Amino acid sequence: MNTRSRILAVLSLVLVAAFVLSACQPVTTTVEVVKTVEVPVEKQVEVVKTQEVTVVETQVVEVEKEPFTTPHPILGDLRVRQAIAHCTNKLELVQSVYPLISPEEQANLVMNTFIPRSSWAYAGDENVTIYEFDPEKGKALLEEAGWTLPEGADFRTNANGEELSLKFTTTSAAFRQTWAAVFEQQMATCGIRIVRLHAPASWWFGDTTGLARRDFELGAFAWVGQADPGGETLWACDQIPLPSNGWAGQNYMGWCNEKASVGIKNANNTLVKEERIKWYRDVQQAYTEDVPAIPLFNRTETFSTRADLTGFAPTPGEEYYVYNIGEWEVPGSDTIVIGFTQEPASLYSFVESAFVSALPNMIIGNQRGYTTLNYDFQATYLKQMPTIENGGAVNNDVEVKEGDKVVDSGGNIVDLAAGVKVKNAAGEEVEFTGGTVTMKQLVITFEYLDTLKWPDGSPVTQEDIELWVKVQCDRESGATSFILCDKTAGWTFDGLKATRTLLPGAQDPLYFTYEPGFAPANRVLSDGRLLKDVPAKDWPTLPEVAESPWGVGPYMVKEWVKGEKLVFEAHPYWYGGTPKTPNIVIAFVTPENAEAQLLGGQVDVLGSETLAGLTQTLVDAETAGDVINYVIPGATWEHIDFALFVK
Repeated sequence: MNTRSRILAVLSLVLVAAFVLSACQPVTTTVEVVKTVEVPVEKQVEVVKTQEVTVVETQVVEVEKEPFTTPHPILGDLRVRQAIAHCTNKLELVQSVYPLISPEEQANLVMNTFIPRSSWAYAGDENVTIYEFDPEKGKALLEEAGWTLPEGADFRTNANGEELSLKFTTTSAAFRQTWAAVFEQQMATCGIRIVRLHAPASWWFGDTTGLARRDFELGAFAWVGQADPGGETLWACDQIPLPSNGWAGQNYMGWCNEKASVGIKNANNTLVKEERIKWYRDVQQAYTEDVPAIPLFNRTETFSTRADLTGFAPTPGEEYYVYNIGEWEVPGSDTIVIGFTQEPASLYSFVESAFVSALPNMIIGNQRGYTTLNYDFQATYLKQMPTIENGGAVNNDVEVKEGDKVVDSGGNIVDLAAGVKVKNAAGEEVEFTGGTVTMKQLVITFEYLDTLKWPDGSPVTQEDIELWVKVQCDRESGATSFILCDKTAGWTFDGLKATRTLLPGAQDPLYFTYEPGFAPANRVLSDGRLLKDVPAKDWPTLPEVAESPWGVGPYMVKEWVKGEKLVFEAHPYWYGGTPKTPNIVIAFVTPENAEAQLLGGQVDVLGSETLAGLTQTLVDAETAGDVINYVIPGATWEHIDFALFVK
């Protein structure tokens, strides 16, 4: 072997050794890269180290995504949502459920945003995006989004051959079955297959199912109309229910638009009506641009009763027609039967959002201490609605400093720090730079009647009020929202007086409705415990809370035969005296036989939650003198929510 060959052999061994050693190293390896320079044999070979290369072995770690952060594969596309809006003939939906009202009345029910066009807070047609019924425009948007209609096909598909099919969930109420069938046909015209699921109200509105767990693609239901638009729990970004926040909030769509979120917080954090109008306009603009839902129509409230029932007086503005049930009477009868086509899952008001749960709670006086007749407020078992004008509330000037918890100018709860913008006591937006700033702080005193008693004859006490306040703000109570709890700086109690102090900067226009409520702290449960000794997390499953709660109204729960009826008997210690009718029964009937049971005398009242609207049968029955029909304008509105994200 000549000198050159020996040198090359040595270099080869060096390289082999380097690679062998590198293979034995852990994660990080340094490899010498050498360069061989060929020179004449008589000259030396120079081995030059040119660089060191560090090879790092990487490991892929999968991080689990937060649920509901993946856009829906179909509804995540704005063009699809806009197309559905253009393919929806709202007037036809109205006509399907209200065929007997005039064309003008039908047209007036159609909604463009989440606020009725007749409301002071409506933004105006010129300030929102209106999706006129235009199937051709809808089809064009679907084509643009990649959903095409193959030759001879009824429904559209995408490039992967997947059909444009969406599950549509709503209740089994006859009213929704009627307009949902029409909606299904409208979507089919545009090539969208709708698969309808009419679920029991107990599942759809349950505290751990349906809407509460965002278990839908298209979801239809109604928000009960109120005397004020409100809306913070519905449209704010921090009100999206998620596993990580205990499913708090009612923004079931998962819609987060910064402009809308700021607007809805500000609209509900000022006492100045003109400012509220401006902020509501911003929210409606964003809502109609993003199309997180389709507002459909205002509902008329239709009721029908046996002809000789007296005291029945449904009134615009008051969503609970049983508000005066203690005055209802049928001559010669000791029982009045109300027909419900939907059965509630629970009577625990913190977790059960169904209207058919709120009505029984009004009957037993466990819902609220006021009414909203004609869109105004009237105290019932409160002594008065505490306002600044009547002295029940004060709006103090307070000095706040760095670190204090306040509500900023955007309506958010924050710790005051440099750079935070707040509204000072003069209503001016200022940036905090240190020291102190003077802000407004609402202090509201609620005083209950001293004649309120529980069904066992014991009086409502301060302890009962304190218990309710404690439980409703317990994060394990199952409540759908804690906004009001979070905006409360503290409570003081003095007998049946409870004073709520809001955080500085919280200027909620409906502050006078933020009553504390009460629960029978010393009620003895079937297991021997007192209610006050039961942790909040156990309340949703407690029979005495979920099935037979106590209240201070004209009636108390006697029995609940699941699937059949809820029976109430007169409250012997009702502060209003003795109810005119000793017994009330809510009978669970089917949508198909509800009217027949009224006409046959098995039930005495059918309410707006049961009737889809006036029918020719009811009109004829009223003409014959068998029933009395009531039709009043309502603020309750039907809508279809889009699931913008999936698990």
